[in-house]
Amino acid sequence: MTATLGALHERLAGVVLVGRELPEVLTEIVQISRATMPGADATSITLIRDDRAFTAAFDGQIAMDADELQYERGYGPCLDAGRAGELFVVDDMATEQRWPDYAVHAAARGVGSSLSVPLPFQGATIGALNNYAVRPNAFGDADIALGEEVAAFVAIAVGNAEAAARASDDVLNMRRAMASRGVIEQAKGILMERYKITAEQAFTLLTHASQRNNVKLRDVAEELTTTGVLAGA
Repeated sequence: MTATLGALHERLAGVVLVGRELPEVLTEIVQISRATMPGADATSITLIRDDRAFTAAFDGQIAMDADELQYERGYGPCLDAGRAGELFVVDDMATEQRWPDYAVHAAARGVGSSLSVPLPFQGATIGALNNYAVRPNAFGDADIALGEEVAAFVAIAVGNAEAAARASDDVLNMRRAMASRGVIEQAKGILMERYKITAEQAFTLLTHASQRNNVKLRDVAEELTTTGVLAGA
């Protein structure tokens, strides 16, 4: 078991997180997880956003099929693991009673057993790592230990991706603000030259035009720089 964990850590450490799209990263992780976990025939990652669940990556069609069965019903081991932060093992899908309707349909799709591990992130749960097998009783203590290691790494990858997205949004917003400021300064310059007024007086003209016409200041400035017309003047 120690050797298996060591090999898993080595492979996960080789996953590049920077400069890649999150689905690509998660697909590589589920492939590593499926290859490392002895009992798994298919693996997927469910992410939950605003109570909406979706499969972010999968390796093996029965994983996607089983995930979709749960999304259709709004419950199941992967959803409950993601929402409640609890680990769920289904030893035999044919006799499972906690989610009977889902279990019947999952068994019909070839799922014999499953292991759902919550993804912990900053004190919350953001989804689940889902492992499926075609035979019953496929997942033991070793699989649970490996699954928890992978789940922790997935949470880190998702957290990094979200932090990068927020940073990208911040940069985009800053660029928009700079562009707005630039066009407003141009508009002020036009008014200063046209009416021989100060920068403060020019800005007052722009703000009054914005208020009178219920139009954003940037739009008033852009119209002036483009057409030479001050709205409402």
